[in-house]
Amino acid sequence: MKKLILLLIITFSTSVVAQIDRMEPPFWYEGMNKSEVQVLFYGKNIAQNSVQVSNNVVITNVTKTENPNYLFVTIDTKNVKAQELQFTFSNGKKAFKRNFEIKKRRPNSALRKSFDASDVMYLLMPDRFANGNPNNDSSLELQEKANRSLPGGRHGGDIQGIINNLDYIKELGATAIWSTPMCEDNDKGYSYHTYGQSDVYRIDPRYGTNEEYKKLADEMHKRGMKLIKDYVTNHWGAEHWMFKDMPTYDWFHQFPGYKQSNYRMTTQYDTNGSKIDAKLCMDGWFVPSMPDLNQSNPLVLNYLIQNAIWWIEYADLDGFRVDTYSYNDKEGIAKWTKAITDEYPYFNIVGEVWMHDQAQISYWQKDSPIAKIQSYNSYLPSVMDFTLHDVFGNVFYEDKADWGNGMIKFYENFVNDFLYANPNNLLIFLENHDTGRFNEIYKKDFKKYQLGMTLLATMRGIPQLYYGSEIGMAGDKGKGDADIRQDFPGGWKGDTNNAFSAKGRTAEQNQFFNFTKQLLNWRKNKEVIHAGKLTHYIPENNVYVYFRHNDKETVMVVINNSSDTQKLNLSRFQENIKSFTSGNDILSGKTIDLKTELSIEGKSSMILELK
Repeated sequence: MKKLILLLIITFSTSVVAQIDRMEPPFWYEGMNKSEVQVLFYGKNIAQNSVQVSNNVVITNVTKTENPNYLFVTIDTKNVKAQELQFTFSNGKKAFKRNFEIKKRRPNSALRKSFDASDVMYLLMPDRFANGNPNNDSSLELQEKANRSLPGGRHGGDIQGIINNLDYIKELGATAIWSTPMCEDNDKGYSYHTYGQSDVYRIDPRYGTNEEYKKLADEMHKRGMKLIKDYVTNHWGAEHWMFKDMPTYDWFHQFPGYKQSNYRMTTQYDTNGSKIDAKLCMDGWFVPSMPDLNQSNPLVLNYLIQNAIWWIEYADLDGFRVDTYSYNDKEGIAKWTKAITDEYPYFNIVGEVWMHDQAQISYWQKDSPIAKIQSYNSYLPSVMDFTLHDVFGNVFYEDKADWGNGMIKFYENFVNDFLYANPNNLLIFLENHDTGRFNEIYKKDFKKYQLGMTLLATMRGIPQLYYGSEIGMAGDKGKGDADIRQDFPGGWKGDTNNAFSAKGRTAEQNQFFNFTKQLLNWRKNKEVIHAGKLTHYIPENNVYVYFRHNDKETVMVVINNSSDTQKLNLSRFQENIKSFTSGNDILSGKTIDLKTELSIEGKSSMILELK
């Protein structure tokens, strides 16, 4: 009889626990500005149950949808200290429970310092950077298996590989890492980029675990470095568990089903535009395998806000880069961004706004003078400077300057800084994981790399370097994305070339690395570069001269894009040179006389600390 009773208890316990398959977020934190947390419970017919919570915590709302497998329960955690709560679900005579923990926050978590212009951001793709744990290259739970011989396949890079090489990145002079997304992506193929996420509360097992991601942040903080998470608000992957059993029909944009975005982001503020064109931009799917999230649905928006805050707290993050920012519903994404920055006032978020006009990019930055005309504010602190990237992509082939070519293109780009609310909080870059590689465009011409990096490291904004550029890595975008996302040499056991060490690098790789290291480490402690005023001069003879200056220091940058040696009459720059008589060139180590004339060789640059 006792055995029978025990068997019944075990059977009952197993069946009732199975009624909840998922609970998101899995826990929350005390003392949050966003004290009301909406807990999603998922399980077969879960909505048929009534719900209560323990410890006198107040349930402020219970939301049911047309799908009975979902129940959204909102509790108020204001003044609730760290503790274990218990949700009780009942339906007639049956009842079952689920624990929910309120965790203690880190001290001063809300006031965390984020990335800014004092940083240099290192962009890497974890699958292509380094394989620190070959045992997780494939997962029984996920469809795509590792196949390094397939250019567009999964190659096995992971979180442990990044941790193993943090000292390399720090030695280079980078202070922050932006990794492309690491949450689970269960696509059948091409899942290595991880932008088609299938579970946004779980690190992809082929990269590691949630705990390992947290360890990555911890190891970076020990080294004084910052971790930036690539967050995707616009879409998930078609393998996402919620797409397979939607909470509501309008959780995703439906036409019904798939409809391609027109990619025309200008429709979001075109005063002459049609509603259908704007709808197709915001609501159309980026690609067929990425269903478009509906941020105008309050349940969706709140889910995304809570998920973002949860990751910041859990992993102790230092910033976000938001993918395809300007494809989102513009009102919804503004609410999402404001909710994050309300919770963390000093948290920086940079949005991908891939446009080719400064006014159009400016529209998406917080307090934009352009968007103000339409009474819109995205609350997005930083945007990516794609117009500057456009200049980098061709200017160093333009040896002979004319009215519209050569270094005048840089000058004209920065002329338009008045359109931005904060030009010093723009992300500037030669390339990224979606563009042609700089060293492919310029055929690994070291002199042209020096010109580009000199400007990148000394100009206003936050410099971003793409992994491998510092060793001369190239890749042809025309051959497909895999070619611009090649494996970092030395990241895999058996690689004959190990570029993570000076001894393992080729002479050419060391030439690129040593220059980059010298430049970025000099920049680290230069407040005049991080926050100083920019004064530039119209280029002459394809030579661009600008100054970064504050009350304590003046730096003069000279970039000669001409193939010939050029002589500069220094009287033209007297308003910035003032009484300085010489400058220490941090690139050559030479002292340069600034009394009358300056001579600079073709395709070369100088960074002069005036004295």
